[in-house]
Amino acid sequence: MPRHTSQKAAKPDLLATSMENTGIIDFEIIELLFFAYRDFVSDPDAILDKSGFGRAHHRVVHFVNREPGMTVADLLETLKITKQSLARVLKQLIDSGYIQQVAGPEDRRQRKLYPTQAGRDLALALAEPQSRRIERAFENASPGARDSVKKFLRGMRDRNKIETD
Repeated sequence: MPRHTSQKAAKPDLLATSMENTGIIDFEIIELLFFAYRDFVSDPDAILDKSGFGRAHHRVVHFVNREPGMTVADLLETLKITKQSLARVLKQLIDSGYIQQVAGPEDRRQRKLYPTQAGRDLALALAEPQSRRIERAFENASPGARDSVKKFLRGMRDRNKIETD
């Protein structure tokens, strides 16, 4: 029989004030990045959904189109995903006729990836609304804004682990 105690669990304090930027925490930029990413992927998500594909398919189609002939190992390194995750997505894209896999000329175990025309068309269809969104964002920006944004985004993808103090 369970034993009951007479002590009630302490209720957590409810905090009614919003968090403000403090020290190195910049909530406004964090939120802007969150909303920008949400909207940036929304158009491709809608296109992909019609084919039963998702964001992982988008990334594979994008990078194979940007670098035709890249190896599966290169793609794994670029995407930072497991072989198992890539295998499922890649099989679907190959079976659907968007990507072709070819054995390497010197090493038959090496697998090189190429887009088909359907894969190229899909990559362009996914990139077009994103490109329009980017151009719209730069419409009223200063001449050097594009370079500043690229520098900022490159800084964000720093591969070094962020250290905590």
